[in-house]
Amino acid sequence: MNTKNLKLSALFAVAALLPVLAQAHPGHGPATSFAAGMSHPLHGLDHILVMIAVGLWAAQMGGRALWVVPTTFVSLMTIGGAMGMAGVHLPMVETGILVSVIAMGVLIATAARLPMAVSMALVGVFAIFHGHAHGTEIPMAASGLTYALGFIAATAFLHACGIGLGLLAQKRFSPPAIRFAGVMIVVCGLGMWAGIM
Repeated sequence: MNTKNLKLSALFAVAALLPVLAQAHPGHGPATSFAAGMSHPLHGLDHILVMIAVGLWAAQMGGRALWVVPTTFVSLMTIGGAMGMAGVHLPMVETGILVSVIAMGVLIATAARLPMAVSMALVGVFAIFHGHAHGTEIPMAASGLTYALGFIAATAFLHACGIGLGLLAQKRFSPPAIRFAGVMIVVCGLGMWAGIM
């Protein structure tokens, strides 16, 4: 691995392992506004990792995946959020979120190229769990629409960051740098699963 790849890998590692971001869901403040909705995904390492990973994987696949995969995630996350707001029970939400972190890391680390329909279905299932987690935190009296618009905007921003990092890594560094980021995402996911992050 050359110096450029080492620097990018170190950047990914530092970003992925910031302990201040490792608090999953509690403590975001009242879920009553656009700002609260925007801040929710930005305060959980699990959400940050998956949403950036979706962008990284889309950049890694290239072509139509650049917009189809993130759009699928945002769309089905919105449906999951509506389910959560409506009080629809979804079993094992936190487990689904942790599995999504690890699985997305594996997909990036292995540079998996799945058929588009399979890729969309996979990120769609993960998105429902993430959306449900956002939606269940909205109090009944809150403005669900403004909160939802906030977490949708934050998600799109994180996807764009992942796409940008992925494209930059491919142009300025090399594909192994993206794959190393996938390994770091898996490590973080396993750390969260074990309760050490």
